Amino acid sequence: MQTDPRNRSLHEAGHKAGWAPHEHDAHGPRRTFNEAAHKLSSWQVSPEPVARKTGVELDSVDDERDVIAHASKIVLALGALGVVYGDIGTSPLYTEQVIFTQHADAAHATVAGVYGVVSLVFWAMTLIVSVKYAGLLMRVHNRGDGGGMALAALIQRRRIGRTTLLVTLGIFGAGLFFGDGMITPAISVTSAVEGLTVVDHGLAHLVVPIALGILISLFAVQRKGTGAVGWLFGPLILIWFVVIAVLGGRQVVQHPAVLQALSPTWAARFMIDHGAAAFLALGGVVLAVTGAEALYADRGHFGAQPIRRTWFGIVFPAVMLSYLGQAALILRHPSDISNPFFLLAPSGLRIPMVVLATIATVIASQAAITGSFSITRQAVQLGFLPRLKIAHTSELEGQIYVPLLTWILGVGVIALVLIFRHSGALADIYGVAVTGTFVLDTILFLAVARSMWQMAVWKLSLIGSVLLLIEVSFFASNASKIGHGAWIPLGVGLLTAILMITWRRGYQLVTRYRTEEEGDFATFLEEVRANPACHRARGVAIYLSPSRTTTPLALKADLERHGIFHERVLIVSVSTLSVPHVDPAEQFLVEVLGSGTFKVRHITVRAGYHDVTDVPAALALARKRGLLERNLDLEHASYFLSQIRVTTTNRPGMRRWQKLLFVALARNAASPIDTYRLPVDRTATVGALIGV
Repeated sequence: MQTDPRNRSLHEAGHKAGWAPHEHDAHGPRRTFNEAAHKLSSWQVSPEPVARKTGVELDSVDDERDVIAHASKIVLALGALGVVYGDIGTSPLYTEQVIFTQHADAAHATVAGVYGVVSLVFWAMTLIVSVKYAGLLMRVHNRGDGGGMALAALIQRRRIGRTTLLVTLGIFGAGLFFGDGMITPAISVTSAVEGLTVVDHGLAHLVVPIALGILISLFAVQRKGTGAVGWLFGPLILIWFVVIAVLGGRQVVQHPAVLQALSPTWAARFMIDHGAAAFLALGGVVLAVTGAEALYADRGHFGAQPIRRTWFGIVFPAVMLSYLGQAALILRHPSDISNPFFLLAPSGLRIPMVVLATIATVIASQAAITGSFSITRQAVQLGFLPRLKIAHTSELEGQIYVPLLTWILGVGVIALVLIFRHSGALADIYGVAVTGTFVLDTILFLAVARSMWQMAVWKLSLIGSVLLLIEVSFFASNASKIGHGAWIPLGVGLLTAILMITWRRGYQLVTRYRTEEEGDFATFLEEVRANPACHRARGVAIYLSPSRTTTPLALKADLERHGIFHERVLIVSVSTLSVPHVDPAEQFLVEVLGSGTFKVRHITVRAGYHDVTDVPAALALARKRGLLERNLDLEHASYFLSQIRVTTTNRPGMRRWQKLLFVALARNAASPIDTYRLPVDRTATVGALIGV
């Protein structure tokens, strides 16, 4: 028997039983979750619902809930190719070139040297990408979402031991991601344009200007979004993988002995024979796995299975054929180590290959930029950064534009190209950010896996030891390049972490002091009821407040300064949960506070860190579902904000420099009117001063 959705409890945090797609699209995309199917208690909407709280804490249920995208396998595979694999898929452009030119003390153009390098590349991709990211980390998710920030949110929600330390590591990992987001466009596009020098050495002077022109254009179009051409990304990257597989496979067919390089014995022999020089060469090998974290970070967009299938079915075979083909070419013509990737192509196809490589690297760069936007939005929603202006450039999830971040990334990328001017020099600074992210992801994974799976300590220790041995070795080999510019991504990561930690701590202090200033709401209502001079203004007044138990400062100001208390008062609290999306059944909690003629309705609007918080639209949806009175005139209601201005004081809790930084961040935060999409012509702001 089909149960009427209106008879389900919209207050309770029960599991969704598949009844409600998104309200704005009754036949549109929906999410299907692992069914636990708790029964939902029925209720009847009454004009005056009884005040009550939900009996289940939303932050602690349904950790196994996962997203299953309702799209064809082909669509998901093409989408994953265009978004997930741009970085790791364009690594063959420069990886072997860097290893054989910058680590010539160990990487010789001999059978042992070439096979040893390719063996290291193969096993690095096997263990880090295939085993760790595609295999292990893909099983640990935050209700379908992946990535460092998702792991940090999961740690917070599950209250795993040493939460503060682990979340701090997650914050630093997010910072390293921003550093990576600067280097990826710079090295990818530059390496692609350098293919011109293979065609004609006289074109070398054009590489930097052309690369800069492409990158400036890429950042300039961010405000318009990539929705119009985004559907091309997947097919174009698929063409890229087919082409590099064919070019590499052509050499492998002619020289099948190169397949011996897949044996781990060649990697072991390379490391033993060359000692310290081989260890330093790992700094070049790691370039083959840059972008591996994207498999996990984009889990929430495509799901685990499409990402795994495209990796094992298309990407891994294609890039390995390219690496093997380059190895065979170097053995035949040692002088080709100058640019073995483009020299795989026949001379007549090299210009088309430069064009195709440039297109592929632009797509990879766009994926890195979009990933940075997504991480920023997560950090803002989770309270690690102040409100920033975030524009949605299309109806597609992830199609957002963050103006401030675009400027920062754009200036950083252009500066890197102008300073380093060559993909080989940029490779020196690339590995530190990537390997640092690998290590931090492994640490967070071990903490979450222990909590979620209750796995024996010795098993986790064995897994962690193997992964950390490999990743710490990669990181240490790249640490030697810090003096050559590798400090840049570390500096970006450290600065970002400082900003996030300072904002989080300052926000906690402001919340504490604000709560003291606001006072108990129940006591306030008693004072209002006992005040004979209180004037009941007509209409609906909507006050935004972070809490249901304290009095909105704007509401106190209305009463104390003007003696006004509106006939119908609605208090709205926006609660951002540490999950990517909130189900319709869990979106609202409505309570009636007070009694008699001084009743106030309080509504909590729950949102995930990937959700758009549109307060007027949310209230209209709550009214449509019967949680608010049908005759509540939201279209003409007035909104009231308590705008907090923060100043520095001698109060304890933060260092002086942290207070100054927090105040600067607070004063440059985006307006809540924009963040919550409030109607400008019906919103009033009441200022309040709070010192930290």
